Amino acid sequence: MVTHRPRVGILALQGDVREHARVFAELDADVRLVRRPEDLSLIDGLVLPGGESSVIDKLARAFGMREPIREAIAGGLPVYGTCAGMILLADRLENPIAGQQTFGGLDATVRRNAFGGQVESFEVALEVPVLGAPPVHAAFIRAPVVVDCGAGVEPLAALADGRVVAVRQGAILATAFHPEVSGETRFHALFLRTLRAR
Repeated sequence: MVTHRPRVGILALQGDVREHARVFAELDADVRLVRRPEDLSLIDGLVLPGGESSVIDKLARAFGMREPIREAIAGGLPVYGTCAGMILLADRLENPIAGQQTFGGLDATVRRNAFGGQVESFEVALEVPVLGAPPVHAAFIRAPVVVDCGAGVEPLAALADGRVVAVRQGAILATAFHPEVSGETRFHALFLRTLRAR
């Protein structure tokens, strides 16, 4: 069980790193920026931020981060991915760009840009039973969706049309939307509870 302040690492290659760092700092986590393989040994959990999944993938490979992150996730390191982070966690992508790879770990198929481009971004009040009331104010920005889940994946939230946009599998948490940009802290708090329980 984690008895110190949870050390949350945020993969800081590209994306909304500062927004996640701010939320976790407000929740009294010890925030670390992760840019090198050796940084992974200093954290209790890893956040894969929103951004450009293909760019984060390329930079992770360029900086020698892809395999260490894959191994850490396979070894049980808790991970929270938002938007692009959900794509990077997926074992299967429905429409990857040529050569795109993921870190894997989440037994799910994820569709990139499921709602179209930036102009199709939207916000919605989302019921998330595991978080209770009130509904989550969810911002979808070039967001993915979960197309199908393996047996061990728990859907946490879906849109009115049934498309799954938040899941949990063991110590892995993933949302298709951006709680960190809409003032929502409960998913981050849920992730911290996972870290403290380990």
